[in-house]
Amino acid sequence: MRFATTLSVLVLGAGGVGHAVVTSLDGGIGRVDPFRDMKNRPQGSRGTNILLVGTDGRDKITPEEKQKYRLGGAPCHCTDTIMMVHVSAERDRVSVVSLPRDSYAEVPEHTDEDTGQTHPRHPVKLNAAYAEGGPALTVRTVENMTGLKIDHYLEVDFTSFMKTVDVVGGVQICTARPMKDSYTGLDLTAGTHELNGGQALQYVRSRHTDGSADLGRMQRQQRFLAALAEKATSNGVLLNPVRFREVASSLLSSVRADEGFGVEEMLGFGAAMKGFTPSSSDFTTVPLGQLGVQIKGIGSTVKWDEAKSKKLFQLLREDQPLAAHTPPKTPPAPASKDAKPPQPQKGHGAIVEVAPAQIRVQVYNGTRTDGLGRRVDDALRATGFRTTGVPRASANLAMPHTLIEFDPRWDRSVKSLALALPGSELRPVKGLGPTMKVTAGADFKDVVPVRAEEQPQGDFGTVTGDQVVCP
Repeated sequence: MRFATTLSVLVLGAGGVGHAVVTSLDGGIGRVDPFRDMKNRPQGSRGTNILLVGTDGRDKITPEEKQKYRLGGAPCHCTDTIMMVHVSAERDRVSVVSLPRDSYAEVPEHTDEDTGQTHPRHPVKLNAAYAEGGPALTVRTVENMTGLKIDHYLEVDFTSFMKTVDVVGGVQICTARPMKDSYTGLDLTAGTHELNGGQALQYVRSRHTDGSADLGRMQRQQRFLAALAEKATSNGVLLNPVRFREVASSLLSSVRADEGFGVEEMLGFGAAMKGFTPSSSDFTTVPLGQLGVQIKGIGSTVKWDEAKSKKLFQLLREDQPLAAHTPPKTPPAPASKDAKPPQPQKGHGAIVEVAPAQIRVQVYNGTRTDGLGRRVDDALRATGFRTTGVPRASANLAMPHTLIEFDPRWDRSVKSLALALPGSELRPVKGLGPTMKVTAGADFKDVVPVRAEEQPQGDFGTVTGDQVVCP
């Protein structure tokens, strides 16, 4: 969850920040030694693996903020979020894999630093490894589970997350449906919202907006991460040393990292990532096999899909992009040699709940303008709708307004089509079936591209950053 703020620092090196600034910022980083006394570690891989751990840290938040953003209760000495972040060897791509905090794990044998007592290998939920043995045991546990050698460790808490979002001027989030969570206080209408630090924290912490619980929360964290990275790379922060220092000092005031990962190292990544954009990142969650597995003394856990997760981590070890295994879709061929082929609208468009690819459409020309039906059909297909490809002439050739006729049983789908054809008249027709009728009227101007919130690819349900940020 907190990697979004750290990613901002990684790409800030393009701003040419002075050595004095770097030195002063480096002094604000708390240091830990997560690799002490570690033996028999996995072999290193191409690129750099960073274990990002988000901790509670609500003890540093003001009473007013705790009340406003529903952060009551005692802070836990545990990890709220765990992500494996892989930066490619060429520094041109970042892959982020969320590791569910309730994952079934087995911590290796270890000695308690405070008591000196030795604990044998035993099962836990993944987030409990931190509570039991801090960063070192967390790193050992994750390395054992993934087979990946971790090169750097970063730990960020609630406080720096909220401050950093505020310093960059807020982050834009889009949602196709209302989102409400009484536990965190999140209350968003469908549409686009500019979130401040506290609201952003509500968004990435919410687990009760729908039935997806922690899995849905991880998807929202990934979406937010991509949005924050885009904001940091597009609003002048990178090119303004003063703004950079504000952002970096807010973040680093609550960061803990290994000794080898300081501001200069982070800027080294940034200097090599000058062309970084949301499309340079891909996000996924480790493939899961069984949900709700009850373990005596631990409670409900989730178990990883052994074969798929092994394949995913092998791709990271080989420095391969996770979203590169699905071939791009090509638009349908035009109906005639004279018709111009539609151009795909990847990465842009209004956010809708039902994907255009799931919606069937028959287009009619309701005017005497030659070729209007073909133009509408092509434009709808270009944004992903399943048109018939054979537009027809309407019985009424004097339609002043574009009309969408739909079966009331497909009331969610018609919202996607209506957003693509703003200003159209909607007319429910019982028994029409799944294919909607669009009759182009004299007021038709163009189709607005639309896309679903999530567009997973390949074996791992991967999304790229440009697919999840607001249009």
